[in-house]
Amino acid sequence: MRVELPRIRHWRHDLTGCLHVAMAVLLQHRGLNPVEVLGAVWSFDHRPERLRREEYYFPGGEDDLLAALAPYHPLTSRWHSPVDATAGWLEVRDAVAAGQPVAVSADNYHLPFRPAFGDVHTNHLITVYGFDDELDIALVIDSVPPRYRGPLPLPALAAARDSGNPVVHDRDLFFTGQPIGNRWLEAEVTGEIPAFDRDFVRLAIERNAAALHAAEPAGRYAGLAGQERFLLDIAGELAEGSTGAIDEAFVVAGPALAVAGLHAEWLAHAGRVLGEPRLLESARLVERVAHHWSAVRIIAGAARPDPAAAAGSMRSRTRELVADHVRALESTRRAVGTTVLAR
Repeated sequence: MRVELPRIRHWRHDLTGCLHVAMAVLLQHRGLNPVEVLGAVWSFDHRPERLRREEYYFPGGEDDLLAALAPYHPLTSRWHSPVDATAGWLEVRDAVAAGQPVAVSADNYHLPFRPAFGDVHTNHLITVYGFDDELDIALVIDSVPPRYRGPLPLPALAAARDSGNPVVHDRDLFFTGQPIGNRWLEAEVTGEIPAFDRDFVRLAIERNAAALHAAEPAGRYAGLAGQERFLLDIAGELAEGSTGAIDEAFVVAGPALAVAGLHAEWLAHAGRVLGEPRLLESARLVERVAHHWSAVRIIAGAARPDPAAAAGSMRSRTRELVADHVRALESTRRAVGTTVLAR
């Protein structure tokens, strides 16, 4: 039996990783625009005890990853944790045979099309959109450079999905030590997708602002205040020589960078669609915030030889990030309050 699902296309935003890429492929299959759906939210919510060493980690997405990525749309997702590799493939195969592409966790070490093949372990996410039983292959797509779409021998996919993802040498950083476990994710549309219009744009921006200005819940870093406190706490731990702070900062900064970069794209898209230049101006300010998150990742990634030396850079970058975030948020709120956007 051979199955190859239609409407499977590459999608890539330079500031996102495998998480948004894989979700975008699933959304496009359902006829949705990934920027309109995934770019609407701009938030920060991190609970350290839930941190996972995965390239597709997303704060708040432990129970429903897609609902956290797209809270303003009727979308949901569910992780499956099969008992072993055989059961894992049968579950994925059945889902694809029923017409549903799925995202699967995989160790890059075992994927021949990844640069880390045979060298570095890491917890990655790819999409399966078909299979051929006679050829013993799966059809997979991965838009993270160097992007790939095509056949993957089932033994290689099984090894990647069943990997213990071990830490073997000093190049196995950040996304190792967390077994892959044959996990796979299915996504579902549960209601009518809202139109991308003036009302929706205003609603998303207002909800983002409300969440970012809300009081912090106990035991977590949330909103603007929590974002600043998180980064300053990281700087304090770096000053004490903590390598754990390096890993946490690098992993958490990844989704924060992706969210800011994609929200900037969303604002620019909204500005063009709605004919509102103020949203284009806001998009450029949000891009500055994404730039700061990129710098946070660079600071963390380069800090391992001497964590204490990176503390000053982390503190100064935090000040700039927070100031630009407030400025960008005020700009977006002013844009949706103009008469141009009003009906």
